[in-house]
Parts: sequence; C-alpha cells; structure tokens
Amino acid sequence: MKTETTLGIATALTCALGLASAAHADDMSKDMEKCYGVALAGQNDCAAGPGTTCAGTATKDYQANAWKLVPAGTCESIETPHGMGSLKPKEM
Repeated sequence: MKTETTLGIATALTCALGLASAAHADDMSKDMEKCYGVALAGQNDCAAGPGTTCAGTATKDYQANAWKLVPAGTCESIETPHGMGSLKPKEM
C-alpha cells in the first residue's frame, strides 16, 4: 500500500512538472521572434531555407535565409557585418 501511494504521488508530480514546463515553453515562444540573417554557421534554429534541413544546418555566418529566435522586438536592431537582422528572409 505504501509503495502504491508513493508511486501515485511521484506520477502526479511528474505530470504537474511536465505541464508547467509546457506552459513555460509556450510563454517563452510568445516573447521570441524569428530573426533572419543573424545566426552564425551551424547555430540557426529550425528551417533555414533551401539547402538546409533544420536547426544547426546554416552553412555560413549570417546566412540570409537562416533564422534564430531572439527576444521579441529586438531583431531589426541586431547589427551584423551584412546589415541588420530581418523579420523576413533576405535575398541571398
């Protein structure tokens, strides 16, 4: 009986922590935006555009079609050697 109670409590806590983590991730994504042309090679977030498959596949620094999540409202103020960050993919 004691083992079943302990197992039940552990399961409930695990579920509660999982739900809290998911809620935090949703809140965080609302505070972030995709910023194109600011990622370093291999450090982009998912879907970098033609020639790439997902996260970490940008082949050069500041690749115009590769994006990185940045705090909302900061993208267009990020200066790179190729210009400012962009909310839309740049021409390559």
